[in-house]
Amino acid sequence: MLRFTFLLGALLWAAPPLMAADRVAYDTVEAASKDPDFKIQGEYAIEGQGVQVIALGEGKFRAVKYTGGLPGAGWDKKSKSAEEGDAAKIAEITKSLKKMDRTSPTLGAKPPAGAVVLFDGTEDALKAHWKPGARINEAGLLTQGCTTTDLMQDFSIHFEFQLPFMPNSRGQGRANSGVYLQGRYEVQILDSFGLDGLNNECGGVYTVVQPDVNMCLPPLVWQSYDVDFTAARFEGDKKVKNARMLFKHNGVVIHDREIERMTPGGPLSSESAAPGPLYLQDHGDPVRYRNIWFVKK
Repeated sequence: MLRFTFLLGALLWAAPPLMAADRVAYDTVEAASKDPDFKIQGEYAIEGQGVQVIALGEGKFRAVKYTGGLPGAGWDKKSKSAEEGDAAKIAEITKSLKKMDRTSPTLGAKPPAGAVVLFDGTEDALKAHWKPGARINEAGLLTQGCTTTDLMQDFSIHFEFQLPFMPNSRGQGRANSGVYLQGRYEVQILDSFGLDGLNNECGGVYTVVQPDVNMCLPPLVWQSYDVDFTAARFEGDKKVKNARMLFKHNGVVIHDREIERMTPGGPLSSESAAPGPLYLQDHGDPVRYRNIWFVKK
């Protein structure tokens, strides 16, 4: 289960966003706090009811109501509705609820014995495990757009990511990245907080299959992916068994299935059982990564 705490205290005001007004992208909580909408967006709940409030920019919001509780925490996976409005409307919708701060139970997971630590915030790890061009920002976080030199076939992997707050953006323009397992199978990374959970949204195997539940948390909350991956099997050029993954997003299983085909856009152009890299896709949005390690099976 996700861990719950109540939000306390005011957020700090800070630096301007990273992009022009129509593509505003705050990559830290301190920076996002300059936008008053950031304090309102997020998750609200009481027993038997949950609401996710999405900031849409310029004082506008969408509130998604869930019967039973929040996704992964009581929602029946069937009943939900949505309303849009200003801050006053959201205050009315959430007046009997408590604002929640959910965190993944696997954040900070320690690599077990025998694990290969791909990124621990150090330049040494960057040089040892990533191709030239990989970069650490001033906060010691790995930036999007990099590929490992380590190749993986059957493995378990843990990594953590943080989505920027981009209230004026929509769809694939809102905190877009992706993680290519074995260089062939992309699991989307996107700010799809409060959305339907499609195959091109956070946790979806891009264009192939949607997650069983949309476990995307609000932007700038650290999130985790934990994956147990088994490569496809071939006899000569013929595939005899599909790749398979047991995939947890923020501690909740969203995939336990075979993956019938590889996804487009990765560093490898054909499906095989051969080992491949981890690739963190770059669509220009400031998605950040930390605590990445894997264990060979």
